[in-house]
Amino acid sequence: MSAFNEELLKASKLFGGEDATKVIKALQKLVEAADDEIAKEADLSLNIVRKVLYKLYDHSLITCTRERNDQTGWYTFRWQIQRSQLDAFIRIKKRRILEKLRTRLKFEKEHSFFICKKCPDVRVTFEEAIETAFRCGKCGDQYVSSNNEYAVDKLSGTIEKLQKELNN
Repeated sequence: MSAFNEELLKASKLFGGEDATKVIKALQKLVEAADDEIAKEADLSLNIVRKVLYKLYDHSLITCTRERNDQTGWYTFRWQIQRSQLDAFIRIKKRRILEKLRTRLKFEKEHSFFICKKCPDVRVTFEEAIETAFRCGKCGDQYVSSNNEYAVDKLSGTIEKLQKELNN
């Protein structure tokens, strides 16, 4: 499977889960198709396929052409993958993630953290710890200082990687 197809499947899964993945796979096979043809190929109900198609269309991952049947006067929409928009979509998502990671990195660098050794899911800032006299709110045990260098290093590495991808 090509890198484009993998990225397209990942992006579609964000909007409609497994149903969207089935719709995209059907469109990849059919190239251009009406919603009922896609529903048959994806083995999904027509309503689900239409919902997924509209979500994907809203995010410019697919496009459609409208054809009018002269005999009935009804319109038929023919759907196809819009290959040119996937890269732009992914770049926008990566930029948003990059900003969230930068915000988190700033927070990690500006705060000291404390953990409870008995409660592994409890991690608080110095300000929160001082409010409870350095006692865990769950078990009452004493908080101990936590080194967040690992988190800072991981965040910095991920930010650097994303920044390089966006610069290419």
